[in-house]
Amino acid sequence: MRAAWILGGLLIAAAADSPAQDIREASRRAAADRARAEQERHLAEERILTDAEALRDEVERLETETAGLEAELDALTARIRELEGERDALEQDWSERELQFEEISGNIRVAARELDAILRQSLITVFASDRLARLRPLLRAGYFPDIEDVTTMADLYLDEIVRSGQVRRWPSWPFVGRGGEEETGEVLSFGTFGAIYRTGGEVGFLQHPPDQTKLFALPRTPSWETRRRLARYLDGKDDAVTIDLSGGAALRRITHRPTLWNQVRAGGPIVWPILAIGMVALGIAIERMLFLGRVHGRTDRIMTAVGDRASRGDWDACERLLEDPENRKSPVVTVIRAGLAGRGEKREALESILQEAILRELPRLERFLSVLSIFGAVAPLLGLLGTVTGMIDTFRVITVHGTGDPKLMSGGISEALITTELGLAVAIPIMLLHTFLSRRVDHIVGDMEEKAVALTNIIQKRRRED
Repeated sequence: MRAAWILGGLLIAAAADSPAQDIREASRRAAADRARAEQERHLAEERILTDAEALRDEVERLETETAGLEAELDALTARIRELEGERDALEQDWSERELQFEEISGNIRVAARELDAILRQSLITVFASDRLARLRPLLRAGYFPDIEDVTTMADLYLDEIVRSGQVRRWPSWPFVGRGGEEETGEVLSFGTFGAIYRTGGEVGFLQHPPDQTKLFALPRTPSWETRRRLARYLDGKDDAVTIDLSGGAALRRITHRPTLWNQVRAGGPIVWPILAIGMVALGIAIERMLFLGRVHGRTDRIMTAVGDRASRGDWDACERLLEDPENRKSPVVTVIRAGLAGRGEKREALESILQEAILRELPRLERFLSVLSIFGAVAPLLGLLGTVTGMIDTFRVITVHGTGDPKLMSGGISEALITTELGLAVAIPIMLLHTFLSRRVDHIVGDMEEKAVALTNIIQKRRRED
């Protein structure tokens, strides 16, 4: 529209310099252009009004659509919150269930480890080694057991219970013999309590060390009576057999039972003087028993023979009897010889002579008895010395290493106890032997005094008859 007005102005300006005709023509054209411009303006206004109405309709439509979308968004937001609540509830439930599952799984794994320890220590596993392979998956870290694994454990427990009460025999089964080499022989198992073997003429017990799939023969065979019963049971001749109900403790005690020599050597250096005292005392006791036995046996025999000859007055025969080399060294012969030499004296003098002869022979009869008495007193004192020495060593070990390991202290305590035991074991027999020999000497002395009085009576009687 502005362009039309500008064009009209230009035309008027041009008409001023042109003729009037041109002015009128220009005016008419301007009016036509103005009319066209007005018409175009009206058309543009109508289009603008039409477009504005369309825009208002579109705005209303979009506002309506926006309101719908906002309502849908609110509904979706509410649904999201609802689903988040359900998710949180499910997560909480899953956490609780997961804890329960982990607890159940842990309990099953603990039970599996316990069952594995039982099976490894069980004698039955030697004859059914596949049981450990069935249980092995349950022991892996991170493994989640299922119902089949639980059933497997139950089957293994039931199998252990059933087989523990069975006695089974294998005509040929490999085991490690007493010499450390693998052997094959007849094996008989008694559930979980133990097993016996027979190979050749040897019969004995078998042991099953933990984590081993082989049987081992005990290094030491049982007593003869036990071996006989085992052989009779294997042959079906006896219905009783010796088994270990302690789970191997009794068999281990047989295996590790120390000998007397090992116990003595464990007592330390003090045991050697104690043993020396025991050996010397034993030699003295044997010598004294033999000597006093000969003296007592000859007393009655010699005195009876001398009495018979003296009652007849045959003093030469009495002398010849006393000169016999077999009787010459006997104490009773010395007493009788002194009595016969003083047969011419009065009774009181003769009795004094005989008593003096008995007293001279008394040291010979009591020889070494005081040594036995000293040995009986010294032996327990040496044992006490070994006890003190062992306890000193024990306390020295405690000072250096503490009390954490009992094995470090067992050496000194063992030495202390063994020396005390050995000292008492030596002293008690020595004291008994000393008492016995002393009573034997007293009996012989009393017997000699009795025979001396009898000889005195015979000599006095024979003197009155002469």
